[in-house]
Amino acid sequence: MEEQRKIISKIDSEIIKLLAERRDLSREIISLKNENQSLIRDKSREKELLTKLVELGKKAGLDSYFVTKVFHEIIDDSIQLQNKIVLDKDNLDSSSTSKVVAIQGIEGSYSYLASQKFFGESKDEIAFKYKESFEDVVKAVESDEADYAMLPVENTTSGSINDVYDAIIGSQLSIVGEEIFHVKHCLVGINEIALNKIKKIYTHIQAARQCNKFLSGIKSASVEYFIDTAQSVQKIKEEKNPHYAAVASEEAADLYDVIILRENIANQPGNFTRFLVCANEPITVDTRIPAKTSLIMATSHKPGSLVEALSIFRDLGINMTKLQSRPIIGNPWEEMFYLDFIGNAKDSNVKQLLDKLGKHVRFLRVLGCYPSKDVDRIKVNVPLQTEEEIQQDEATPPSKEKESKPKAKVSYKLASREYKSDDTLVKAGNVTIGGDNFVVIAGPCSVESKEQIMACAREAKENYAQILRGGCFKPRTSPYSFQGLGYDALKYLKDAGRAYELPVITEVLTINQVSRVAEHSDILQVGARNMQNFALLSEVGKSLRPVMLQRGMMSSLDELLNAAEYILAKGNRQVILCERGIRTFETATRNTLDLGAIPVLKEQTHLPIIVDPSHAMGQRDKVIPLAKAAKAVGAHGIMVEIHPEPDNALSDGPQSLYFNQFKNLMSELAKM
Repeated sequence: MEEQRKIISKIDSEIIKLLAERRDLSREIISLKNENQSLIRDKSREKELLTKLVELGKKAGLDSYFVTKVFHEIIDDSIQLQNKIVLDKDNLDSSSTSKVVAIQGIEGSYSYLASQKFFGESKDEIAFKYKESFEDVVKAVESDEADYAMLPVENTTSGSINDVYDAIIGSQLSIVGEEIFHVKHCLVGINEIALNKIKKIYTHIQAARQCNKFLSGIKSASVEYFIDTAQSVQKIKEEKNPHYAAVASEEAADLYDVIILRENIANQPGNFTRFLVCANEPITVDTRIPAKTSLIMATSHKPGSLVEALSIFRDLGINMTKLQSRPIIGNPWEEMFYLDFIGNAKDSNVKQLLDKLGKHVRFLRVLGCYPSKDVDRIKVNVPLQTEEEIQQDEATPPSKEKESKPKAKVSYKLASREYKSDDTLVKAGNVTIGGDNFVVIAGPCSVESKEQIMACAREAKENYAQILRGGCFKPRTSPYSFQGLGYDALKYLKDAGRAYELPVITEVLTINQVSRVAEHSDILQVGARNMQNFALLSEVGKSLRPVMLQRGMMSSLDELLNAAEYILAKGNRQVILCERGIRTFETATRNTLDLGAIPVLKEQTHLPIIVDPSHAMGQRDKVIPLAKAAKAVGAHGIMVEIHPEPDNALSDGPQSLYFNQFKNLMSELAKM
C-alpha cells in the first residue's frame, strides 16, 4: 500500500506542476489577446476542447461528468486569471502591493474568508481591519484607513442584509467587485458532546436564521448572538465549557482548534452569500469582460413612476438581476431603489439606459461597474440535429396560417392561451422546461437504496439527461406492494442530485408532505391518481417549487387543464403537464399513450408538456419508439424510468430501461 501511495503522491505532484504550467500559458495568451484586442473567451474553442477531452476520458475509462467538472474548474480559473490581468492593467493595480481590507468581524469570519477568495492571495498579503459594524467598515475606506470594504449584501437562504445596503447607499464608495461564497455552517464545540447535552449556542443572527431548523431541534440549548461567527468560536474557546457550542465555518473551527460536531447544518445546502467589494475610486472594466452595473434611484412619488423607469430596461433588453427598496430617511413612506443589472457602463446600450432613466427619476447615482462573478460554463452535449437536418428545416417553406375560427369559452382561464399567448418557461435549478427546449427526466420508479439512486444519477448525467427522478412515497395498487422508503429515500435522491448537479423530482401524496418534500426536491410531482385531489392541488399551488401534474388515467384534457387551474389559481405559475397514458378498452399495453393530446394541448395552453412513455407502455422494449414519437409530435420532454437491475426492481421493473437501453434511447433522440 505504501508503494502505491508514493506513486499517487508523485502523480499529484505532476498534476500540480502541469496546472502551474497551464496557468503560465494563460498569462502569455492574454498578452497576445491584448495586443490584438481579441476576445478573452473563445467559446467555440472551449466547446471543441471539452468535447475532445470527454472523448479522451471515455477511452481512458473516465466518466464524462468527472472530466467536464474538472476541466470546467480549470477553464474557470483561466478565465478569472485573464480577466484579472486585464483589469489590473487598465486600473494600474500592482499585485505586489499589500491590500488593506476592512471587514465586519474578526479572523475566520465569512467576510474574512470571502476576502481571501476574492483577492486570491494568502492572508500574509492582505492586511485586515476588523470592525464591529458595516457602517464602520465603510468609514474605514472613506477615511483611507483601508483600501477595500468587503460587505455581505444577500444570502440565498436568509435574503438581503439591509444594514449593508443602507451603509453603501449612504456612502460615496464605488462598487469594484463581487464575490459569491458558499457558506457551509457547522456546529462546533471544544469537546465531543451529544446534542441534547448542549446548553448554549453562540452564533451570528444571520447564521441563526440560515440554520433555524437545525437549531430548533436542540431543545436543551439557548441561542446567543455575536457580531460574527468567528467570535462565537472564540467565545467557546475562552469559556472552555464543554456544554457550549457555536455555529461557524469549518475554516474557523480549524483556526481556533475546536471540534466539528455536525457539518452542513443550514436549512438549504445551496447556501451562498454574495459580497460586494467597495473602494473610494471606481474601476474601468474592459468590454470583453462580462460586467454588472449597480445604481440607486428615487422615482417620483406618483402612480406608475417605477413602472415607467423599469420599462426602459425591458425596452433596451437589459437584464436586471436585483431590485431592493430602502426607505428615504426623513421622507416617510417614500422609497429609493438599489438595482443590479447585466451590462458594462461603457456600452452604448447602458449609456442609453442611464440617459433615458434620468428623465424618469428624481435621483440617480451609479454605484459602480464591475466584473460579474457568474461564469457562463460551456455545455458539452450530443447534438440534437445534424447540419443537413438544420438546413432542410430552414429550406422548408412556412405552412399556411390556420384560418381563424371563433374560440369556445374555457373554464381554465389561467392555463389558457387566451390568458397568456407566450409559452411558459419553468426553471428547475439550471434547467429550463418549455419553449424550444427538449428535456429528459430519468431515474428509477422507486429509490431503493443510496447506491441504486447514485448509479442512476451517474447514468443520467453520463447520457445528458437533465433531471433526476425517483419515487420516495409510492402509491401502489396493492397495499402489500413496496410503498417506498419515504424521507430516507428523499435524502438519498437529494444527495444523488447534488453529487451530479441534477435537479430532482419526486411525487407527493398528501398535504402534509408538501412543505417538507419541497425543501429537498426541485420539482413536486402530482401523480395520475391524485390529479383531481383538489386539496393537494391547492397545497402545491401555495409552494414555490414547480409542479408536474400527471394526467389521470381516465381524465379528459379539459379535466387535466382544470386540475392545473387549481394550482395556478393558488399562485404557483410554474406548472408542467404530463401525458402518461390513459385507460382504454385496449389491453395489449399498460395504458394507451395519447400522443394526439400533445399538439392539442400546445394549442390550448401555454404550459410545458412532458410525456411519460414508461407508464404508458409498461414494456421496456416499446419505450424507445414512444419516446421518439413524443419528441416528433412536439412534446417539451420525456420522463423515463431506468434501473441498474430492472429484473430485481421493487416496483415497475418491466417498464424500466436497462442502462444500455437508456444510452441507445439518448443516442436515437440526439439524431432527431
